[in-house]
Amino acid sequence: MDYAERIKKAKKAINTAEYLIIGGGAGLSEAAGLHYSGKRFTDNFGPFIDKYGMEDMYTSSFYPFETKEELWAYWAKHISVNRYDTPATKLYFDLFQLAKRKKYFVITTNVEHQFYKAGFSAEKIFTVQGDYGFFQCAKGCHNQLYYNESLVKDMVAQTADCKIPTDLVPNCPVCGGPMDVNVRKGQFFVEDDAWYDANNCYNAFIQETPGKHTVYMELGVGFNTPGIIRFPFEQMTYKNPNATLIRINTHHPYGERENNFKTISFIEDMTEVIEAI
Repeated sequence: MDYAERIKKAKKAINTAEYLIIGGGAGLSEAAGLHYSGKRFTDNFGPFIDKYGMEDMYTSSFYPFETKEELWAYWAKHISVNRYDTPATKLYFDLFQLAKRKKYFVITTNVEHQFYKAGFSAEKIFTVQGDYGFFQCAKGCHNQLYYNESLVKDMVAQTADCKIPTDLVPNCPVCGGPMDVNVRKGQFFVEDDAWYDANNCYNAFIQETPGKHTVYMELGVGFNTPGIIRFPFEQMTYKNPNATLIRINTHHPYGERENNFKTISFIEDMTEVIEAI
């Protein structure tokens, strides 16, 4: 099926849908311009590149820093660039224009807060993997999160030679141990009350959709964590005779053959596809 025909089918599916469920993966933010490598990385991390030989923001997040002062200097810059310094991008704005006229819900593994910035209702977003805007106890000794904007800005402002002052290093207010970014990367990821509320709201929304005209819009979701969005979307599409799966994915556009007749796949540029729809 040619591009124009797929766009026409996607438009019709969304226009006639009673429910729209958006699943956003890393490819969505990449398409939106939140690149973790290339010019965006070199423009913002020059001193870290020179000192540590870093190559991109993803691999740099695993760098074995020798001190907490160095660790937090890097992470403060990483959080600042991706969470606070970058406004809502056009792609996310366009997605909101598409979604706002429907009954919608968003589930995303992205942690840069773009859905919120673009206007999506906080009550209709489930950020499964966390949010750069919060710190947690590194050992998860309690389930409270701590909004970090003020501290992150202080860290960035006072960074010298890729280090922050020792008195800015965050410690857990309960156990006194180290803090961490609230991003799922191990067994101690904190799921606070808001996380469970969002999970319950998402599940309640899903329970409304069986048999209803529903569009699952899967955006840039690969196979790092397919059990969160990709596989459930495939399963729900299969079970619902009135479901359509719209998948925009440059590298992994095709899914289960049982859903072929219900799936509209795009390998084209996501910004152009969403704008066209």
